[in-house]
Amino acid sequence: MAKQYGFYLDLDRCVQCHACEVACKAQHELELGIKWRRIVSLWAGRYPDVINRTLTFSCMHCGKPGCVDACPVGAITKRAEDGIVVVNQGECTACGACAEVCPFDVPQFGQDGIMQKCDLCVDRLARGRQPACVETCPSEALCFGTLEELSKLASARPLSGPTQPSMWVSSEKWSVLEPVLPWPSER
Repeated sequence: MAKQYGFYLDLDRCVQCHACEVACKAQHELELGIKWRRIVSLWAGRYPDVINRTLTFSCMHCGKPGCVDACPVGAITKRAEDGIVVVNQGECTACGACAEVCPFDVPQFGQDGIMQKCDLCVDRLARGRQPACVETCPSEALCFGTLEELSKLASARPLSGPTQPSMWVSSEKWSVLEPVLPWPSER
């Protein structure tokens, strides 16, 4: 693979404005109830030492995406040139096998029953633009780039697990928040 794109989230900069979520919905004209990017508020600790951080996440465009292997018809593929995991909705049979194996609960099923998810705004990337969620973030908490570029950001730490998610987070306080993540621990 030539490169692997991913996201970086600075947990201390996110202000829970939901601009990334709204930009994604608007960019892709998503129907009601479908969210390719989601905002989750994470709470950890005990009073008086309570920590609250916001996590914004979408498809992790994993290095070893379980959804690709689980799809019985090959409708989900990982692009060799940039590592983006894409869905050919014309081939999807809506069997749900991808949803069963995704540890991040990413696959979404619309009214037509066909799987859909973040495609990293491949149409925008082709025009030299950032994904809509990143371009819209007013606090610059969300960044996009190759994993090599993201690893150089201050206090960057990759998410880990068997699927090798392509997401980095600011590492300060991450170990305290990890147990309350909205998906099962991949450690």
